Amino acid sequence: MLLTTKFLRPSADPRSVVRQRLSSLLDATEPKRLNMVVAPAGFGKTTLVCQWCAQSARPTAWLSLDEHDDEPRRYWQYVVGAFEANGLTGLEECRQALAHCSLQELEGPITALINALTADQSPWSLVLDDYHFIQDTRIQRQMSYFLDYLPPGVLVTLVSRTEPALPLARWRVRRWVQDIHPGLLAFSEEECRHFFHDTMGIALDESEVRRICARTEGWVAAMQLSALSGGGLENRPGESSVAGSQIDIDERRISDYVLSEVLEQQPEPVRNFLLDTAFCPRLCASLCDAVRGASNSQALLEQLLRENLFLIPLDTRNEWFRYHDLFREALLQRSRQLAPEEAEKKWQRVVDWLLEHGHVQEGIGQIVQHRDWPWLARVLAEHGNNLIHAGFHLQVLDWLDSLPSATLAESPQLLMLRVWALFFANRVELLDPLLNELEDKLDQQVADSHPDAEGALGLQSEISLIRSYLARSRSDEKSASDLTRQVLRDIDHTRIPLKSVTYYGLGLDYYGKGDLADAEEALKSSVRYGEVERKPSTVLSSGGLLAWIQYNRGDIDTALETCTTVRQWVDQHHSDPRQPMLISCWQNSALIEIYRERDQLQLAASYLAPLLDHVKSGTEPGQHVIIQFVRGHLAFSEGRYQDAIEVLEDAASVARRKRDQILFEPPACSALLARCYLATGHLNQAEEWMQQVNSETFTNPLNREQNQISVARVQVAMGRPQEATATLVPLRLSAEKDQHYRHLAEIQLVYSEALAAEGKDKEAEQMLTLALQRASEAGFVRLLAEESRTVQSLCLNLPALQAPGRWNRKVLTMLQELAEKAPATDKKPGKENAQLLEPLSQREIEVLELINQGLANKDIAASMNVAPTTVKAHIRNLYGKLAVGSRTEALAKARTLGLLN
Repeated sequence: MLLTTKFLRPSADPRSVVRQRLSSLLDATEPKRLNMVVAPAGFGKTTLVCQWCAQSARPTAWLSLDEHDDEPRRYWQYVVGAFEANGLTGLEECRQALAHCSLQELEGPITALINALTADQSPWSLVLDDYHFIQDTRIQRQMSYFLDYLPPGVLVTLVSRTEPALPLARWRVRRWVQDIHPGLLAFSEEECRHFFHDTMGIALDESEVRRICARTEGWVAAMQLSALSGGGLENRPGESSVAGSQIDIDERRISDYVLSEVLEQQPEPVRNFLLDTAFCPRLCASLCDAVRGASNSQALLEQLLRENLFLIPLDTRNEWFRYHDLFREALLQRSRQLAPEEAEKKWQRVVDWLLEHGHVQEGIGQIVQHRDWPWLARVLAEHGNNLIHAGFHLQVLDWLDSLPSATLAESPQLLMLRVWALFFANRVELLDPLLNELEDKLDQQVADSHPDAEGALGLQSEISLIRSYLARSRSDEKSASDLTRQVLRDIDHTRIPLKSVTYYGLGLDYYGKGDLADAEEALKSSVRYGEVERKPSTVLSSGGLLAWIQYNRGDIDTALETCTTVRQWVDQHHSDPRQPMLISCWQNSALIEIYRERDQLQLAASYLAPLLDHVKSGTEPGQHVIIQFVRGHLAFSEGRYQDAIEVLEDAASVARRKRDQILFEPPACSALLARCYLATGHLNQAEEWMQQVNSETFTNPLNREQNQISVARVQVAMGRPQEATATLVPLRLSAEKDQHYRHLAEIQLVYSEALAAEGKDKEAEQMLTLALQRASEAGFVRLLAEESRTVQSLCLNLPALQAPGRWNRKVLTMLQELAEKAPATDKKPGKENAQLLEPLSQREIEVLELINQGLANKDIAASMNVAPTTVKAHIRNLYGKLAVGSRTEALAKARTLGLLN
């Protein structure tokens, strides 16, 4: 049960200062999605937001968070509860999903909340007060997803003592964020006047108010620090006025006068600590101790925090802090003025500590800012490979580009780093010249007897590995395989961790040849070595392809377990939620297919959403095809056939035009496209597709099987079941031999329809029973719902499906719902049609039903979106099959046979 008082917005104190200039900043504007009100305790954050809510006409959901809400399920239950408590409807499904789904599946109910907000179309505001209690990285990632896909007009306001671990930098670039920081919370002179006179009830004259506001620049923390310095706020003899000083809030600068007053009035240990640690972009006790050469930093940090000395906590455990940017900049300036050489040494100690303690990106950022190019080259040579494989290839490219060109050209290791970064950025067209340059450089080193022979061998292995991937993109499987195996032979003699990437390439080779068992073993090795080598990107891609194969072999549970365990490992070792979440095209695509097949379409869509950004922004052709394939399949499952056709045609076009740039044979998009043609009644297009595909060759047997299954579907729809049977018999044997169990179930379903069309009812029932048994064992659901109406009707009448069981009940209910929704023209006769010597095709039955409605030939042609000559051909064929010579005779014969409802 939820505590409803957490949904109540605190009442604003009528005596509090109305801060209209800040309230206007909180107002909704395009393209803003997030207000960030972040400041230490006592800065008036909640008061400000309460005032803004009170004057806003927007529907507002308020949630006051506490330490108990730092758990994903409870957090989202309260967020949903806050919306419901304030009038948002349509959240029943979302609430139920939150109660029953696993923690790994929370994207589903979050997507349901987003969809409910979209459907409501109201300009909602969500206020999350005391957000600093939320530290769970899973919640931060989920909030990132929630903010990324909010509908237009919805605005989230976070009120927090610390800046949350969200991708704020990315959102700020998109102008999604309005920051209300302590500098903005500083009181204006007018606000100071109201504060002292109205809120505090202190009788100060106007000149005194102006003097205090000028001295402290309206910043409450600065006022407190002035009081701590011993001088207080009273007038000092002989003190000159500073009423003219101002703060540029946009630049977040504080006057040297205030800082000098604060710094000079501190005890010497505190003053020295501030100057020494100003070089730290973030502070913790260990880092401060290293910079100072002391061991009492934790106590001093806690003292600064108690005294509000511009120290902002970054967590709730008092471990990590940062100085306010303005305060730190002033301290840095003072420290460098006092002792320039010592300041340089302290900065170097900060960077050394960051690099040694795993804060590599932050350390490199400091080096780049300092423009120390020799040091940057050394650090990239040591850490660049791991950064690239952790998903930061674009950042590494930027750092390499900042180096002097001579430094880069003289270092084989840095050149290799550039090759890898370009490879992961999918800019493979630039690799050949670089590889040639690198090989020349290594040959020169050998000729010059360079001492790093082991390093040269390692780079040669990396070059071979990259060339193996380039060979795959050119469909040169033999060269790719030879190069990969060469790397495996040399790999134990090098210092560079390459096994995970090499085994991933081997897995791609086996997958491309259809050797799924060996592909699985290679990919499992890639995942295992990737974890040892700490390569999250490789682990995610290898695990994703592994799950894709397991799904296509019919082992959905194992595929889902693979996705879950890999994601958990990656999140554990790539856990900074302020960085973009690593996404694998293979893994997300596998999850889309898994949840689509389980009839959890909304959850499937939540995994599709992040991939669509890659399609829009432009991605590697192979990934583009996979994404469009699963996108089209999901649209097909949802009955959005036209959307599916557009997406699949795009995928097929890219696969055809850019085949040389794809490392593997892409999924059989055209096979699914043919099913869309059949579902929309475009039999002519399906027939044209069948004629084209029969001349195509496929390296991957999965794609060959998928195409041949669709060929058989078209043959059945055209009233040629014997041809369909001939197509399916050898296909069934090969799928069973190779353990392609998903395809085997599809083959058996289409086979049963062909047998029924031939009038072989008993054999059809036996084949259908085998298909249902296979589907039940694997947990397939949508597989049955996406076959023809004839197959669905045969399934509904199958005794095996009437037996008790959870899967039977779910499938039976789904098929019954589909039968009820089907239009009358879609309820095709099954056994009655099979009684004819030559059964009517699906298209001929449709023509017969339109004749029954009294339509003329031209109207039938318009209804079916075909040429009138095609309609005449269908009528001529059905006359022959019914042994009649006119429309009247055809309708009478059809009713006698039970072919018409």
